[in-house]
Amino acid sequence: MDRNRKISIMGIVNLTDDSYFADSRCTDVPAALGRIARLVEEGADIIDIGACSTRPGSLPVGAEEEWRRLEPVLKAFRENFQNVTLSIDTYWASVVLKAFALVGPFIVNDISAGEADPEMLPTVGRLGLKYVAMHMRGTPENMQSLTDYNDVVEDVLEYFRNFSEKAEIHGINDWILDPGFGFAKTLEQNYDLLNRLNEIKAGMHPRKVLVGVSRKSMIYRLLGTTPEESLPATQALHMAALERGADMLRVHDVAEAVHTVALYKMLS
Repeated sequence: MDRNRKISIMGIVNLTDDSYFADSRCTDVPAALGRIARLVEEGADIIDIGACSTRPGSLPVGAEEEWRRLEPVLKAFRENFQNVTLSIDTYWASVVLKAFALVGPFIVNDISAGEADPEMLPTVGRLGLKYVAMHMRGTPENMQSLTDYNDVVEDVLEYFRNFSEKAEIHGINDWILDPGFGFAKTLEQNYDLLNRLNEIKAGMHPRKVLVGVSRKSMIYRLLGTTPEESLPATQALHMAALERGADMLRVHDVAEAVHTVALYKMLS
């Protein structure tokens, strides 16, 4: 891979009390601002703010509650971090509309790729926003297993070929694909997907690829550890993802990810 390609680090801020990695949780504005400031100082290119946990078994909070949590933090973000790229992790078009009215353009990070809310893709296209589409069969509340598929990579590629057509229909030209590690996939499928990430990169060229494996269960369940103990293994998988063409890493630990990118570039 080209060692000079742009690699972005997206730092995670969760406005929740139940996200699977406790240190990413921020339940008030000062905590959120403190975490954002630290991630920016450590080298984050993008700050990804979410107000609803999407970990397996978590319950959706609804668009109104998401916005109640997001609004004060977005106001503070706008006042304190004008030069930092913002991403909002949501699958509700109404949240996108309210956030756009408050802070202007941002990246929409939608784990449902528009399937959870039929108004999402038309809204993103109309506003001209950058979009992250993640692979996940079903909806956040009703994910379907991929155990009946022989080749997870081919399924993901077909999914994004279909999404590309929908994006074009709705005028979404600037979108990033996320293979959806940990979402409706078996442990073996997650590692097959990562090992063959270069096939997805080639099959969807020149689309950029986001990888989100930070401290996920595909690490700690395999190793018999916890999310808190998964930082070293996370960086090992980040290196593997970079070697296979990842353009963006969505991470809890920005400083360590920045170091991994620097090492990758020296070795490429």
